[in-house]
Amino acid sequence: RVSSLRDQIDQDKKSNERAHFAIQSLQTEEQSASKTLNDIEEKAVLIKVEYEAQKKATSQLQLDVDTLRLQQRTKQEEHFQVNKAVEIREIQITSLKQEIDRATTDTHHRSESLVEFENKLVVLQKEIREKNASLEKIKEEENEVISRIGSLEKTIELIREEMTETGRRLDARQNEYQLTKSLVENLEGFPEAIKFLKKKVEWTKNAPLLSDILTCSEEFRVAIENYLEPYLNYYIVNHEAEAYEAINILSDASKGKANFFILDTFEKFTPHSAQIYSNAYPATQIIEFDPKYGKLMSFILDRVYFFEGDTKLIPKDDDNTFITKSGKYTRRRFSLSGGSVGLFEGKKIGRAKNLEKLDKEIKELNHKLEDVRNSLLDRQRELERLRNHNLKHAIEEAQNAIKQVNDEFISVKTKKEQFAEMISNADLRREDILEKIDVLQKEFADLLPKSETIRVELAEFDVRAAQLGAELTTQNELLGQKSNAFNEQNIFFHQQTNRVKSLEQESRFKQEAVEQGSQRITANAAELRHNEDEIRNIIENTHSGDEELIKLYAQKDEMELGVNESEKHYYASRGEIDQVEKDLRAVQHQRENIDTLLMQLQNELTESKLELNSVKERLSVEFNVTMDDILAQVSGEESKALATEDVDKLRQDVTRIREKLDNLGPINPMAMEAYNEIKERNDFIVTQKEDLVKAKESLFNTISEIEGVASQTFMDAFQKIKEHFISVFRSLFNDGDDCDLKLADPSRPLESEIDIIAKPKGKRPLTINQLSGGEKTLTATALLFSMYLLKPAPFCIFDEVDAPLDDANIDKFNQIIRSFSKDSQFIIVTHNKRTMTTTDVIYGITMVEKGISRVVPVDLRELA
Repeated sequence: RVSSLRDQIDQDKKSNERAHFAIQSLQTEEQSASKTLNDIEEKAVLIKVEYEAQKKATSQLQLDVDTLRLQQRTKQEEHFQVNKAVEIREIQITSLKQEIDRATTDTHHRSESLVEFENKLVVLQKEIREKNASLEKIKEEENEVISRIGSLEKTIELIREEMTETGRRLDARQNEYQLTKSLVENLEGFPEAIKFLKKKVEWTKNAPLLSDILTCSEEFRVAIENYLEPYLNYYIVNHEAEAYEAINILSDASKGKANFFILDTFEKFTPHSAQIYSNAYPATQIIEFDPKYGKLMSFILDRVYFFEGDTKLIPKDDDNTFITKSGKYTRRRFSLSGGSVGLFEGKKIGRAKNLEKLDKEIKELNHKLEDVRNSLLDRQRELERLRNHNLKHAIEEAQNAIKQVNDEFISVKTKKEQFAEMISNADLRREDILEKIDVLQKEFADLLPKSETIRVELAEFDVRAAQLGAELTTQNELLGQKSNAFNEQNIFFHQQTNRVKSLEQESRFKQEAVEQGSQRITANAAELRHNEDEIRNIIENTHSGDEELIKLYAQKDEMELGVNESEKHYYASRGEIDQVEKDLRAVQHQRENIDTLLMQLQNELTESKLELNSVKERLSVEFNVTMDDILAQVSGEESKALATEDVDKLRQDVTRIREKLDNLGPINPMAMEAYNEIKERNDFIVTQKEDLVKAKESLFNTISEIEGVASQTFMDAFQKIKEHFISVFRSLFNDGDDCDLKLADPSRPLESEIDIIAKPKGKRPLTINQLSGGEKTLTATALLFSMYLLKPAPFCIFDEVDAPLDDANIDKFNQIIRSFSKDSQFIIVTHNKRTMTTTDVIYGITMVEKGISRVVPVDLRELA
C-alpha cells in the first residue's frame, strides 16, 4: 500500500506538470483568438451597415409594390362585384323566365288535377256512405247477437237454477228413498216377532203388513196412522193355514206373537152404507190401496169419518167414529180420545207404496235432470257459437276501412284546396316575377358601362405593377447578396466566439484538475506517513503474536478431534435408532396382516357354521333326517370318498334330485285361473298406481302454483307492511330510529318466522322483550297500523291500549288515531283523560242502581 501511494503521488505530480503546460498553451491560443475576433467584429459592423441600407431601400420599394397591388386588388374586387352583379342579374332574369314557364305548366297540370280530385271526392263520398251503411248493418247484427247472448245467458242461468233445484229435489228424494228403504228393510218401529217373520222369506213373500198395503196424502197420514195404530203390525194372509204356520214358527223360535188378517174371512163381510155429512166424509175415500184389500179396509175403517171444523159440532148420539184432520181428536159414541201427536208418528203406513212412488219420482227427476242438462248443453253450445261469431273484428275492420276512406277523402280534399290555392298564388307570383324582370333589366343596363370603365383601369394598374415588380426583383437580388455576405461574416464571428469560450472553459477545467491533483498529493502524503508509522508498530508486535497463534492452532486441532468423535458417535446411534424403528414398523405391519387373516378365518368359520346349521335345518325339514343319522350311516371309507368328491358335482346332483322331487309333486289345476285373477288385479293396481302418480304430480304442480302465487302475494303484502311499519314506527318514536321487519328464512316465505326489529334512539335491545311496556305498546300499534294501511277496516277496537303509555306517548298515539280516523271508526276502551279529550263521542258506563249498568253518551263535537 505504501508503494502504491508513492506511485500515485508521482503520477499526480506528472499530471499537474502537464496541466500547467496545457494551461499556458491555451492562454496563448486564447489571446490569438481574441485578437482575430475583434478584427472580425469590426468587419461585420461595416457589412451590417451596408445590409441595413439596402434592406431599407428594398422595403420602401416593396411598400410601393404592395400599395399598388392593394389598389389593383380593390379594382379587381370592384370589377368582380360589378361582373358578379351583372351575371346575377342575367341568372335572375333567366331563372324568373323559367319560373314563369314552370308556373304556367304547373297551373295547367294543377287545373287538370283539380278536376280529377273533384271526381275522386265524389267517388270517396259514395264509398263512405256505403261503408257507413255496411257498418251500421254489422252493428245491428252485433247488437242482435249481444241481445241473444244476454238472453241465452239468462236462459242458461235459469236452466242452471232449475238443474240445481232438480238436483236438490233428486238428492232429497234419493235420501228419502234410502231412508224409507232402510226403514222397510229393517222394520223400524215394529215388534221383534214381526221382524223375525219378515226374515222368513219363504213364508212372507206373499204376506204383507197392513202398513205396507195402504197409503194416503201427507195431510191425513198422522191421523190415519194414529187411528190404525193397533192394526199396523198385522200380517195379511190369504188363508188360515198361513197364519197357523207363522204362529208355529214364532212359537218354535220363542220370538213372541203376531196378529194376522185372513182375507178369506172377509168374503161375506158387508160394510155399513156411508152417511152424508156437511163437514165430514168417509176415511176410505182418502186412502189408497189395492182393490183386493177393499173389504179388509172397509172393515177396518167401517163407519170412520174425517171431520173438518169445530169438534163441538160433532153429533154426540151418532154411532160413527169421527177423526179430526190433524189427528188430535178421535170421537166415538161413548168415548173421546186425543192429545199431542208424537214427533215420529206418521212414518209407518205407506212405506212400501212410498218406495214405489219415490222410485218413480226419482226416475222422473233423473230423466228431467238429464233433459235439463241436455238443454243446458245445447244453450251453452249456442252461446259459445254466438260468442265465437263475434262481429267485433268485422266492426273494427269496417271502422278501419271507413277511417282509411275518410283519411283518403280528407287528404284528397286538402290536396284540392292546396292546388286551388297554389293556382291562385301562381298567378300572383307571375305578376311579381314580371315586375322583378323589368327591375333587373334596368339594373343590368346600368352595370354594363361601369364594368367597362373598371376593366380599363385594371389594365393600367397591370402595366404599372409589372414595372414595379421588375425593379423590386433587382433590389431583392442586391439585398440577397448583402444578406449572404453579412450571414457569412456573422457565422465566422460566432465560430470565433464559440472557440474563445471553449478555450476559456478548457482552461478553467485544467486549472481545476491542477487544484484537485495538489489536494490528492497532500492527502496521499499524509496517508503515506501514517502507513509508515503503522508498519513500524506491526513489525514490533509480530514476534509475540506468532507464539500465541501457535497455541490457538493446537487448541483448535484438539477441539476438532473431539467434535469428530462426537459426530461419529451421534451418527452411529442415529443409525441404530433408524434400524430399530424400521424393525418395529415391520413387526406392526406383520401383526396387522395376522389380525386381518385371523378376522377372515373367524368370518369364514362363522359362515361355515351358519351354512352347516342351514343344511341341518333343510335336512330336517325337507328330508326328515338329522346330520347324526347320516354320519352314523356313512362308514369311514365312504366318508373319505365324500371328502375327496367334488363339491360342485355334489351340488349339481342335489339340484337335479330336488328338481325331480319338485316335478313329482302335486299339480294345481286352478293355477292358471289364479294367475289370471292375480294378473288382472295387478294390472288394475298398476293402472290405479299410475293414476295416483299422475294425480300426485298434478297435485304437486297445483301446490307449486298455489305456493308461487301465495308467495308472491305474501311478499308483495310483506313489503308494503314493512314500508308502512317503518313510517308509522318513526312517526310514533323519532325519525332516526331503527326499525324493520325481516324474514328469518327468505327462501321459504310462507313458512318463515318474521323478526320484528325495533330500536328506539339511545337503546340497543337484543329482543323486543327488553323494551319498556310503553315502547312495546307503541311497536305493536305501529305493526297493527302497518297492516291496517294495507287493508283498511271500517271499524277498529282498542281495549286499554294506552294504559302503559306516558303523556308524551299518549299524545303521539292519539295523533295517529286522529289521522287514521278519516277513513275508519275507532272504538277505544280507556281510563286516560288525554285520550278522552281527543275523541268525538264518549260513552260512559255507570251503575245507577246496584247490578244495573247504564250507558251515558256525550258528543264532544256538539259541545265544541
